[in-house]
Amino acid sequence: MKKILYKQEWHLLSLVLLFVSLYFIVNYDDKIISGELWGISTLGWIVVAIVFPIVHQVYVLLAWRYELYYKSLSNILGKNAFVIYKAIFFVFLIGRVFILSFLAISNSYTLDFDPFIVYSLSAIFFVIVVISMYSVMRFFGTDRAAGLDHFDDSVSKLPYVKQGIYKYTNNGMYLYAFFIVYLPGLLLFSKASILIAIYSHIYIWVHYFFTESPDMKVIYKVDK
Repeated sequence: MKKILYKQEWHLLSLVLLFVSLYFIVNYDDKIISGELWGISTLGWIVVAIVFPIVHQVYVLLAWRYELYYKSLSNILGKNAFVIYKAIFFVFLIGRVFILSFLAISNSYTLDFDPFIVYSLSAIFFVIVVISMYSVMRFFGTDRAAGLDHFDDSVSKLPYVKQGIYKYTNNGMYLYAFFIVYLPGLLLFSKASILIAIYSHIYIWVHYFFTESPDMKVIYKVDK
């Protein structure tokens, strides 16, 4: 269990700090919790949008670490272990965007800002997301993006990707492709959706620093 929970005390501390920050921000501005969708209040959607990424990233943490150190998923699911893991992984990943969209609808038009600036920023983010996702799929591959290196030792022998968006960063998925989480809030002028998008973007970096980066040191046997 020590290997599974390595550096997760920092994960937990980061979540506490994020929760405290969100609490004070939400209580500072009533517009953030105004509105509802399908009988669920915006506050209810905020809670769902906060919890869903946690479930997603804890799922990845447990799947990665149990497979990396004990081959637990492969022992239970056999050759289909990665396929099953990956399917659930992408359901969670896509679900995060849908939930932020529902939150944006519930809390729409609460952002009082110049539409030209908001739509221009949305267009820039959209272009960045398209380029980033193309780079991930074309040069990196969705399997590696989902964590194939935890399941297949041969992945650690593959060369680093330096094409597309990866010419400019080693982590195009978290740094740029994740801009997709801002689009629902921007397009629907939702303060709540933009706020939780910021939380979600920060939280994916918590996953990187305290789960993925330590795992990479083990898999690739180099400092990252």
